[in-house]
Amino acid sequence: MVERRTIPRPGTRRDDERVGEMIRVDHAGEYGAVAIYEGQRAVFSGIASKARIASQLKSMEAEEQHHLDAFDQLLTDRKVRPTALMPIWKLAGRALGVTTALMGERAAHACTEAVESVIETHYGDQVEELTAMDEPDLASQFAQFREEEIAHRDLAVHEGAKDAPGYPILSALIRGGCRAAIRLSEKI
Repeated sequence: MVERRTIPRPGTRRDDERVGEMIRVDHAGEYGAVAIYEGQRAVFSGIASKARIASQLKSMEAEEQHHLDAFDQLLTDRKVRPTALMPIWKLAGRALGVTTALMGERAAHACTEAVESVIETHYGDQVEELTAMDEPDLASQFAQFREEEIAHRDLAVHEGAKDAPGYPILSALIRGGCRAAIRLSEKI
């Protein structure tokens, strides 16, 4: 029996290595996001007057955990190794979460706004790339996750993220850190 080989449509190309990089970096990002929310909740959860933000953080953390679980499965299904930087992202995420929470509610929301602004663009670029590679299932899944990240960003803005003390500097530092983490996690 002759083995049939699927020929990609013109203009598309499958690139398993690139898809693996996307899965690896997104897994790392969701892992870091869970750690950030864990850190923030560790500060706010024990304070009665912070019950509202603690509840918001718990909800966002649960969505990030859902994303992380999906990426755990994709790592297995697609035989992609996770980033070797996981221990660093756990520590960095937790430290960022605790630090911004100690700075106050608005700073915690500024952290969410900064992170999610980078991630929203990142997922958007990946959706376009996956669509061009004829990976409609992954493109759809990433698009859904992108919408949930946008909702987190919008909530943070609504809650006063941009009114945080030192917002421009805090936001720029967090955005820069996210961009660096993306580049490192794709390859390492």
